[in-house]
Amino acid sequence: MIRTFSQHISGSQRLLAVAAGTLLAAALLTACNSSEVPETASPQAFQVHQIYNPDANAAAEIHQALVEAAQQHKHVLLDFGGNWCGDCQILDYYFHQQPNAALIGEGYILVDVDVGQMDHNMNIAAQYGMPLTHGVPALAVLDGQGKVLYDQADGQFSAMGRVDPALVTEFLERWKG
Repeated sequence: MIRTFSQHISGSQRLLAVAAGTLLAAALLTACNSSEVPETASPQAFQVHQIYNPDANAAAEIHQALVEAAQQHKHVLLDFGGNWCGDCQILDYYFHQQPNAALIGEGYILVDVDVGQMDHNMNIAAQYGMPLTHGVPALAVLDGQGKVLYDQADGQFSAMGRVDPALVTEFLERWKG
């Protein structure tokens, strides 16, 4: 027999769930109306889009990025994530806003590495010290020879909804090639 969610919880649990949902909706409305939303933001800017290509050969893309980074005296920025991940969408949005877009263009070769449902390219994540136990997005910075300069093993960017956008800029400034 198929039962709905409401059939599995008691009346008090249902009331608590409704209250939590109401608080969440109020928080989202407040955040959406906040002056902290960038003035350059448009409705399209926050739409979910395909960042990570599940059919890409991540190892080959990283190899090519390393070649380019060595030639251009840049670093490689590995962004491990999934298209289903809201925090990954937020980080990608921040990456494409100024001054971050310019910093990435000047100092990095960006490689978006798809992790599927945490079951794809996990060997590549492990190769660069990224256990992904704290979730995604997870970032690593490599020099042009593939040496890991930074690995986000403890999940600093895995909760992008609570991260100040200025911290993304600070991170990019610190590790650029």
